[in-house]
Formats: sequence, C-alpha cells, structure tokens
Amino acid sequence: MRLTKSTDYALRVLLYAASWPDRRVSTEEISTAFGISLHNLGKVVHQLGRGGWLDLKRGRGGGLTLARDPTDIRLGAVVRSVEPDLHLVECFDSARNTCPIVPACGLVAPLTEARRAFFAVLDRYTLADALPAEGRSPLVELLGG
Repeated sequence: MRLTKSTDYALRVLLYAASWPDRRVSTEEISTAFGISLHNLGKVVHQLGRGGWLDLKRGRGGGLTLARDPTDIRLGAVVRSVEPDLHLVECFDSARNTCPIVPACGLVAPLTEARRAFFAVLDRYTLADALPAEGRSPLVELLGG
C-alpha cells in the first residue's frame, strides 16, 4: 500500500503541531522545517482543519494548533480522512471497475484482508504514540527548534 504525499505531509503537520503544544505554529515554519512547498502544505493544512484535526486561525497572531489532544488522534482515522483513494486495485472501486475477472478472481479476499490489517495496525496508535518517548525535544531539535 502506498500513501500519497498529501497524507505523508498531513501526518508530519500533526507531529509538528504536537511538538509545540504551547503555541500556534505557522504553515511557513512547517514548510521550512520539512522542505515542503507552501502551496502544497496549505492544501493539506486546510484539509486537516476541515477534518477537525487542526484548529486554524487566520491573520495576525494566527497559525495552527491541534484541535484534539494527541492521545485522541488515531493515526488510522487521520489516514482514512485525508487519503483520497484507499483502493489497492481497480476492482475495489465499484464505480470505475472494468476488470473482467472479478467474479472468478482469488485476489480480492487477500487484498481486502491486507488493507484491513494495515488499518488495524494504524488504529492501535495515536499521535501521542508517534512522538518520541523522551518527550518532544528530539523532534524539536531535528526540526530546528
């Protein structure tokens, strides 16, 4: 399974925000820290705000913070909310499926099970679990803080 760059960026944004829980962070500083274009990052941040993962404030003194405690943010839920296409193969998308062998294909069941297993693992972890055990300092140091 391969996730889009947007999903990767979304997880990074949440980690960044969780690393500075005491203040609002800007998309500009996240863009600089990760080397992500501000345009692409803006789309991801907007999507995370709409999804209820981030609290966004525009203008002077604006920025973003987590909308929930990191212990309440399940990684599987975040990936499901931002990943545009969770179809591993064409036949998983009934609206666009043109595969002629679906009725006799033996791949559907194992691929469905694999996708469920992938999310079962992600659902066991929260954003808090993804933060360094020693606290936020190792991430903050790596991100230039």
